[in-house]
Amino acid sequence: MDAPDPANVRIITTLGHVDHGKTTLMDALLAANNIISHRMAGKLRFLDSREDEQERGITMESSAVSLKFQVMGRPGEERSPKTYVVNMIDTPGHVDFSSEVSTASRLCDGALVLVDVVEGVCTQTIAVLRQAWEDNLRPILVINKMDRLITELKLVPTEAYQHLSRLIEQVNAVMGSFFASELMEDDLRWREERDRRLAEKKDQLADEAEASANDTDDFKEKDDEDIYFAPEQGNVVFASAIDGWGFRVGNFAQLYSAKLGFKEANLRRVLWGDFYLDPKTKKVISHKHLRGRALKPLFVQFVLENIWAVYDAVVMNPNTEKVTKIVTALNLKILPRDLRSKDSRQLLSTIFTQWLSLSTCVIQATIDVVPSPPVAQAIRIPKMLYPNVFDKSIQPKNKLEQDLFTSNFAPGAVVVAYVSKMFAVAAKELPENKKRAVTADELRQRARDAKEARDNSVSVSETTDPPRTAPESPPSVASGEMLDVSEESEIILGFARLYSGTIRTGSTIYCVLPKYDVSLPPDHVHNATHLIPAKVEGLYVMMGRELIPVDSVRAGNTFAIRGLGGKVYRNATLCAPQSMGVPEGADPVQVQDSLINIGGVTRTASVSPIVRVALEPVIPSDMPKLVAGMKLLAQADPCVETFQQQTGEHVILTAGELHLERCLKDLRERFARVEIQASKPIVPFRETAVKAQDMAPSKTQNAARGTIKGASTQNLVTFSIRSAPIPDVILQFLLHNLTSLRALQQDRQTDRDISGSSIDIVSESELVGVQGDVLHTSSVKADQFWNALEEKCNEAGGEWVDISDRIWSFGPHRAGSCVLIDDRKDTIPLSLRSRLLRNHSAQPTNTSGNNVDFTGYVETGFQLAMFQGPLCAEPVEGMAYFVESIDVDADGVQKEIVQNRLSQVTGSVISAVRDACRNGLLDWSPRLMLAIYSCDIQASTDVLGKVYGVVAKRRGRIVAEEMKEGTTFFTVSALLPVVESFGFADDIRKRTSGAASPQLIFSGYELLDQDPFWIPTTEEELEDLGEKADRDNIAKGYMDSVRERKGMFVDRKIVQFAEKQRTLKR
Repeated sequence: MDAPDPANVRIITTLGHVDHGKTTLMDALLAANNIISHRMAGKLRFLDSREDEQERGITMESSAVSLKFQVMGRPGEERSPKTYVVNMIDTPGHVDFSSEVSTASRLCDGALVLVDVVEGVCTQTIAVLRQAWEDNLRPILVINKMDRLITELKLVPTEAYQHLSRLIEQVNAVMGSFFASELMEDDLRWREERDRRLAEKKDQLADEAEASANDTDDFKEKDDEDIYFAPEQGNVVFASAIDGWGFRVGNFAQLYSAKLGFKEANLRRVLWGDFYLDPKTKKVISHKHLRGRALKPLFVQFVLENIWAVYDAVVMNPNTEKVTKIVTALNLKILPRDLRSKDSRQLLSTIFTQWLSLSTCVIQATIDVVPSPPVAQAIRIPKMLYPNVFDKSIQPKNKLEQDLFTSNFAPGAVVVAYVSKMFAVAAKELPENKKRAVTADELRQRARDAKEARDNSVSVSETTDPPRTAPESPPSVASGEMLDVSEESEIILGFARLYSGTIRTGSTIYCVLPKYDVSLPPDHVHNATHLIPAKVEGLYVMMGRELIPVDSVRAGNTFAIRGLGGKVYRNATLCAPQSMGVPEGADPVQVQDSLINIGGVTRTASVSPIVRVALEPVIPSDMPKLVAGMKLLAQADPCVETFQQQTGEHVILTAGELHLERCLKDLRERFARVEIQASKPIVPFRETAVKAQDMAPSKTQNAARGTIKGASTQNLVTFSIRSAPIPDVILQFLLHNLTSLRALQQDRQTDRDISGSSIDIVSESELVGVQGDVLHTSSVKADQFWNALEEKCNEAGGEWVDISDRIWSFGPHRAGSCVLIDDRKDTIPLSLRSRLLRNHSAQPTNTSGNNVDFTGYVETGFQLAMFQGPLCAEPVEGMAYFVESIDVDADGVQKEIVQNRLSQVTGSVISAVRDACRNGLLDWSPRLMLAIYSCDIQASTDVLGKVYGVVAKRRGRIVAEEMKEGTTFFTVSALLPVVESFGFADDIRKRTSGAASPQLIFSGYELLDQDPFWIPTTEEELEDLGEKADRDNIAKGYMDSVRERKGMFVDRKIVQFAEKQRTLKR
């Protein structure tokens, strides 16, 4: 593939909800490039190359393809055809694979956002629009499945026009909400900056009035004109991918401009909207001049009615004469054989592909709307490099940035590529390992060689036999061996985009891993492990399932790269000072000017994996293969986490049930190649306590509820801890600002954060989020965290006022929603806030004169209790623990030190504090919190009752339902416990005969308001439920199932009703 000028390259992705037609649209573009036949376009789904993708009819992995198109220049320019290369990435629409969408969109400059005209804006449509907004992509709206308006909903053109305008309004409302939130952030940022400047000037000018009078900077509001979709601007395509047609308003403006005698540009402006053609004056009028006349809008009259006429003549009421008239009128070249065809959809497709070709329309829209890499990078790269600088134009500061901003591909330009994900390919699928087809000339030459060998031989016929086979046997044996070896292995390739320079096979490059800090020198101890040299073993252009090897790739293209296996874990920035690569023997410091880290900036949280499964091989000796396979899987899939639990189990974390199925299939067939047993899905819970009406008496008499007194061995250390549920206002603040809290804690550890591994694997501290936390976008920045917390505490009132300076620690994992508070009267409180401000981890020693400080062990006990609560050893949420006293017997401790038994004392302090915290929670009314999915279901009215039945059976609850205007579809929103969700999608499809399919998104935790230890005690309860409480306690059922799984004691009666028991014969 010849490398075109970067100005003639476009990089786009397809985004949209599941089943809105992304892969079908790609088929039409592939057919235009003669990669597949036009007849098979839409049926083949070429980019769904996996077997399970074809079976299920949904995309699971993003696929890339590079297409070449010849496009004529515009009328004003020279009319010679230009060659454009369009790099396209087809992404999945299912919520389980949304991480594939985020990795693909980082590499692109534009996006085709597909929306089903009947289903309208769905949950994933909003999610992908947000992704496009965050990644600064130029979107093109493709309103797909237009044929459904005619064949299914049977709308007339005028109704269809109203339906379309409503749909475009809905999409624009979503875009407007993103713009509004960004505008508010900008306004706040500008005010803060202005206040800071005024404060500085106040010091200089001494008078605030004078300062504000001299401050001339006004808030410049952003313009939102170019963010909306408007057909007259050319960024809306009306299409039916299955029938192979699509058009923009401009296509019809071109057709009618000569006929109606208007300028094309003028007609394009009025062809969409409430504009009408006055039949008398033949002039275009707006709705103000209708004067009560029943005229049709131009879009209905000139566009929709023509399309409706074709569908009517071919599909709805087949009429051969009408079809022939239409074909003649449109001047199409269709064979008589096709016109006589009984397959009406095929005839329809033939007419439309010639008249309103979908591929031509989409490519023309892409070229017009999506900027080329040099233009796009000048806008996008500054935002990637300086996410906290909000100036409109950021000037390049050095040669590296100059090359990046302009997409410079000269040999001397700095090479910068970004690998957004790694993917695995069977070694036999690589082009160099495939058997090459033998040409006719080679066969003839082989026959001549064999004949010469026979003529030259002078041996007897028995001995001539082996030499004749000899030339053929070694190659076949060799290639057979090579295939046997390669069939077993998977090669890891990087999926990348080149931002500047030219990358060549065989050159050496530096892999800059995401944790690399550009502000430090490359030989700094922190950076040494995050900068790895690698040799480019192969470069490939991706064509769906095929890979085409190339020697070099120019800036502005996507490509696959081989040679990063074992060096790059998931994403990295590839850097080299020039196209020849890093000079031999060069020190990293010498090439420091060409090193940059794009990956560290674009690390965004995608869907948090929630479904956890423990794996083991059927044959225990296959364990090493399974472990190696899990490592490969974690590298090849951006949304999988794999790790070994403290129990020794090998655990895999996935985004949902469908994602889990795909991962297990990949492990069995590709990565581990062994039979695997998977446990039942392990779902996280949370434990908490609430203040209920009828709680048991407090455990410690004459003390506040939740007070627990504890002691270490021999009562050397005695303490008193009081527990209390955190008020909702403080709890919500902590949950929403976990990321800020973690940022504060990690600032202390940055100096010590040195990883020993060469691959940038997920560290323990990052796995905190893996426990099932929902990481919200923080409402306050890290530096404002304490002040905001103080405000919330004052708002809560009572004993919570002023606790922010007495907070000793957060938990679990030092960054959670539980709080340890130092409430001792006789000492200076241990304050995490002041420790962080001083920025050193040495804790102040206890003032009570002994040498041993037990405060660290108290905190450790608290952290252990919060990580594994009392109900079923799950993390605790929303509890505060006040340390009221810690008394140390100094003489006794000294005796233990002399006898070298201090470790027993400290160990017993940790376990005593842990047990006290757990008992403190049980002193209130304990509760379980369930992980919850928010569930969106699209269903027609006739199956709505069945949907409700399935949701109710699984303890879900309906939150909202609304009817899609102009259709018979309802969108039902429900909340469903994750623990009850397995098999939900299959169940709902079976009950509704496939008419409804759910999308499940993890949305956090919800309190199950039922005490797991509740038994009927009052007269009313006993009368209602009987002594045996025939109704199951749901919370106890969940708690016992988790305890049983973890091997903990379960309080279960083996003999349930003794009077009903009967002895069975042995």
